[in-house]
Amino acid sequence: MPGKSLDPSSSPRALLGAELRVARERAGLSQAELAERLFVSGSFIGQLESGTRRMHLDFAQQIDEILDTGGFFVRNCGAAAKSKYPDHFAAAAEAEALAREIRDYAPQLIPGLLQTEAYARAVCRAYQPTATEQVIDELVENRLSRASLLAEPTTPLLWCVFDEAVIRRQVGSREVMIEALRHVIKLIRSHRIIVQVIPFSAGEHAGMMGLIKLMSFDDAPPLSYAEGNGTGRLFDDPATVARHRLNYDLLTASALSPRESLAMIESAAKDYEHA
Repeated sequence: MPGKSLDPSSSPRALLGAELRVARERAGLSQAELAERLFVSGSFIGQLESGTRRMHLDFAQQIDEILDTGGFFVRNCGAAAKSKYPDHFAAAAEAEALAREIRDYAPQLIPGLLQTEAYARAVCRAYQPTATEQVIDELVENRLSRASLLAEPTTPLLWCVFDEAVIRRQVGSREVMIEALRHVIKLIRSHRIIVQVIPFSAGEHAGMMGLIKLMSFDDAPPLSYAEGNGTGRLFDDPATVARHRLNYDLLTASALSPRESLAMIESAAKDYEHA
């Protein structure tokens, strides 16, 4: 039986997931069998074990009872659940850090992984106009820290589809937009990311309901994330993930080619420079 508490400094979710796998196998249960008792999918158990998903207290309580682990998972799920991100986005941000491929559709804003500090600060201030500078500083720092994923030259693959509103809507000052678009252009030209733009001339399209994020992993089933105003949900249901992937495929079909999209983004940056 698992014994002492986990060290929170040692990737708590990954350690907790490893302990879950050991306890489940010791109990002679498959992922599907444990999932059936928890009324979740087998893929959800796989994501818990791989550290892709956080374990919440209600699941920890049930797992302790089913696997007879003496309260181990209840004691440790708190450390594994701690996050520096807002509650509605925490699970998605943590999964994003483990993904092999990320496909983002951005209807209004440059995706967080691609934002500059000035752009992120303008967005955070717009969301929270009365927050203290300390709060805004923390939000900006946390958002920018996600971009460390792009330090690797090829992994994860990041493919983004922008609505044209993303590059036409001025966030902050003209200088902020010039810097933000030049940053995206640099990443495109260095072959680190793929970007397509859906022009206004395309008319209605499959992404008009809001943001979509798709994530694929080496050792866990794919996930999708959808977000609204201050709300968000991570999905592991295969049918839902497949529907979101179809939406994304339809968006790429409505968008300009990567070459044409780069030309539009560069033109927008010049427009801001010459305004």
